[in-house]
Amino acid sequence: MTDCDVIVIGAGASGLLAAISACRSGKRVLVVEKNARVARKLMITGKGRCNITNSDDIKEFMGNIYPEPRFLYPAFKSFFSSDILAMLDEAGVEVVLERGGRYFPASGKAVDVVDALFATARRAGAKFLFSTIVTDIIVANGAVSGVKIKSESGEKSLFADKVIVCTGGKSYPLTGSTGDGYDFARECGHSLSETLPALVPLVGKGEFFPKLKGLNLKNISASLWIDGKKSHEEFGELEFTEFGVSGPVILTMSRWAVIALHENRKVRLSIDLKPALDEKKLDARILRDLDANGKAKLKALFREWLPMQMVPVFIILAKLDAEKFASQLSGDERRRIVSLMKDFEFDIVGHRDFNEAIVTSGGVSINEINQKTMESKLVKGLFFAGEVLDVDANTGGYNLQIAFSTGWLAGKD
Repeated sequence: MTDCDVIVIGAGASGLLAAISACRSGKRVLVVEKNARVARKLMITGKGRCNITNSDDIKEFMGNIYPEPRFLYPAFKSFFSSDILAMLDEAGVEVVLERGGRYFPASGKAVDVVDALFATARRAGAKFLFSTIVTDIIVANGAVSGVKIKSESGEKSLFADKVIVCTGGKSYPLTGSTGDGYDFARECGHSLSETLPALVPLVGKGEFFPKLKGLNLKNISASLWIDGKKSHEEFGELEFTEFGVSGPVILTMSRWAVIALHENRKVRLSIDLKPALDEKKLDARILRDLDANGKAKLKALFREWLPMQMVPVFIILAKLDAEKFASQLSGDERRRIVSLMKDFEFDIVGHRDFNEAIVTSGGVSINEINQKTMESKLVKGLFFAGEVLDVDANTGGYNLQIAFSTGWLAGKD
């Protein structure tokens, strides 16, 4: 005798969609959540605003997913951005489209998305157990038969023919994403690729970072160099921290930086502070400014070229005398200015941990998952969805859409 047809482990983005989908397929669904409420991580996504999804078409989505985007094609065909937006609209959540094709709730509050999905799941018929930990998945004769749970009332077993693991990864562990799903997968015979922080701030080598803390640079170009070869380049926004760098362009490139660091490879970051000008045009502009402001001191003139907070650091790195008059600047000193503006570089020596990572790269091997159903190829009735899988993406709503789509497909099948 089963307690229900489907047990969903985890009530995050993928778990809620799995529950909704399975209920709409006529199944009796029980969601087991270790926290006291649903979707704690979803509550903090998009800096608390919840970047729901992106307006990109499927082909463009694929270009933002790693390491094997084609694995997700059936999931996206089953449930995509228009579907989650329609579901939220039906639940009364108005959305707005912002820069970069990013959809947010019009209220700017992630809690509205969370409450809408939770209400939709309950209306569909899903039951929830909160503050309850799944300690083990019960497998017999190569098939799932239920789970073992632990709560304040004690320990017991729950029986079901299907179990969907939606436990998330390791990022933001305070929200409950502590890697439980990886243990379940391993115990059921699945192999895992190494799990590393992704979309994470990087740690730089240099004494100047505390002086630049909080400085936000817009419309810059940043390039990542691994073992002396350019790996990736991004244009956009960057933020200095007391330990290194963060911001959209850094988070996007951090995946490869983290992997390279764990392989003990040399990683450097180069920032082009004036990407709209090549070296020749930049040199000509600086020369004009020097000629027109010959009696101005360098520290004053630099404020026309760079953010004020950056000026003292830049002058030190370029080995200049801040008190020197513009008319006294040598050709060699001018070339140092141009060179540093076009190539403000430093070593990347580390990265922040899972507490600051937006997502996890690595996870349950997708080679052992049926991409048309999200069912395990090793254990009948066992499904995986969301961040626990070895798929991750750039910022912009892509990771949440992966969770929604894989959760929906797992519940549906």
